Amino acid sequence: MSKRALILIDIQNDYFGTGKWPLHGMDAAAANAAKILAAARAAGDKVIHVRHEFESAEAPFFTPNSAGAQIHPSVQPQAGEAVVLKHRVNAFRDTELKALLEAEGIEQITLVGAMSHMCIDAAARASADFGYATTVIHDACATRGQEFLGRRIPAEQVHAAYMAALAFAYAQVVSTEEYLAAQA
Repeated sequence: MSKRALILIDIQNDYFGTGKWPLHGMDAAAANAAKILAAARAAGDKVIHVRHEFESAEAPFFTPNSAGAQIHPSVQPQAGEAVVLKHRVNAFRDTELKALLEAEGIEQITLVGAMSHMCIDAAARASADFGYATTVIHDACATRGQEFLGRRIPAEQVHAAYMAALAFAYAQVVSTEEYLAAQA
């Protein structure tokens, strides 16, 4: 039995072009996530989908029971794959994620999804802190531009800064191509 798990975080409709909170590069990230998902399924790795819903209908996106809060068709769960509902940034906080990993004896976690500077960052840090060997597939993640002290930071720079920080101490950060080549 594989000791690896793929965790797909928040690859949901609202993050795509027609959604309420579109991300830069989300289509390409989802396409790469789908490649990683196909490889994980073929390898018999544990697959866990994480889906975010805010608890208030007043939220700017991922409102409860909305089409925008549903998992995108490109990475739809199959029978037997867990779907973890979260209401916070960190997928481990107040969810059954850690229990699912422990029940399967998981040692290695691969993360894909969104947003790089929020939910991916939080999950990668928590994963490493819990002792999992953590990999983030950088081109299977997406984010948005941000603003700080009146200065606009483009999405590419936000993404690069967060991937660099994770690579420094929390995760192996690789491309889809590098990851799939290593799995072959």
